[in-house]
Amino acid sequence: MIDWPAVTEELDAEGVALTGPLLTPDGCAEIRELFDRREHFRSTVHMAAHRFGEGVYRYFRAPLHPVVADLRERLYPPLAGIANAWAARLGEEGFPERHAELLDRCAAAGQHRPTPLLLRYGRGGYNCLHQDVYGELTFPLQVAIMLDRPDQDFTGGESVFVEQRPRAQSRPIVRRPGQGQGMIFTVRHRPVRSARGWSRVALRHGVSAVHGGARHVLGIIFHDAR
Repeated sequence: MIDWPAVTEELDAEGVALTGPLLTPDGCAEIRELFDRREHFRSTVHMAAHRFGEGVYRYFRAPLHPVVADLRERLYPPLAGIANAWAARLGEEGFPERHAELLDRCAAAGQHRPTPLLLRYGRGGYNCLHQDVYGELTFPLQVAIMLDRPDQDFTGGESVFVEQRPRAQSRPIVRRPGQGQGMIFTVRHRPVRSARGWSRVALRHGVSAVHGGARHVLGIIFHDAR
């Protein structure tokens, strides 16, 4: 399902990597249909009200839906290995091998609210460039899973990343995952080798305008929020 050596290489080089399918079409439909069932969510954000973009996203409540909880727990250990390699290069504190231990650290830092979310964009919807930092403790990688079929269920709506290297102009990166496919990317920064050793390179992410149809994405963020 995931070629972790290839993903690791791509994350080191680009800060963004695509996986094979993480959900079947039926699995995508199951998660997509949760959007209108408010009992699964702790809060709803209308992006235009905050000038975040145009669209709606909802944060899952605890306990998480079983599929969402399984993805979060199953994807975390190999990502923790990558995160710890990055932390060592940058001289930063590492992360535990088990996700439950990360959540314990989040709770100790006052971060108790789950962060996995479900996003919906209609025609004209977009997401401004941002970073998903919810408190002092930030796990450096997150996953987005496309729930719809590009060019069939929606058009436009590319995933856009902007890399900000020190003393250089920003670099755009565009990805277009297929239905069920995962996209792993940097939450805040990653190490990039420089003449002086390792430098922190920041990445922001967003979504270009949807031209037609509806675009749904499941976001798996591993640290909890204040």
